[in-house]
Amino acid sequence: MSVVGEVRSTERVREILAQAKTIAVLGASLEPERPAYYVPDYLHSVGYRIIPVNPLHVGESRWGARFEPNLSGLGSSLGEPIDIVDVFRAPRALPQHLDDLLGMQPAPRVVWFQLGIRNDEVAAQLIAAGIEVVQDRCTLAEHRQM
Repeated sequence: MSVVGEVRSTERVREILAQAKTIAVLGASLEPERPAYYVPDYLHSVGYRIIPVNPLHVGESRWGARFEPNLSGLGSSLGEPIDIVDVFRAPRALPQHLDDLLGMQPAPRVVWFQLGIRNDEVAAQLIAAGIEVVQDRCTLAEHRQM
């Protein structure tokens, strides 16, 4: 199943990655064996600015940035828009982040649910707000295919 307006084409996915500069990683981890660590680690190594978001790691830093507790106010506090919010959270946890995602000013261009993560209800609300959504795709794998 897919949501009307959901990014499905490989060409558009590649455009998104080529145009992006700043990626907020919701659910970022400090454990090297976890995808929420090694995916942003790879993205940072190829030149993206990574902003890690996880309340469990506030006060710690990785990828040249301090961990943020949540997405609220993130774009305005950085002084630049977030191009992609890369989500490493279980599908059932996504609704609890919806208000933060919709309240980001400026809004992120894209919310990207990592491989294995899909929530059509949340995606539909983001799309209705003018935010592009990618579901069930890995940013690392997609970038390596560019």
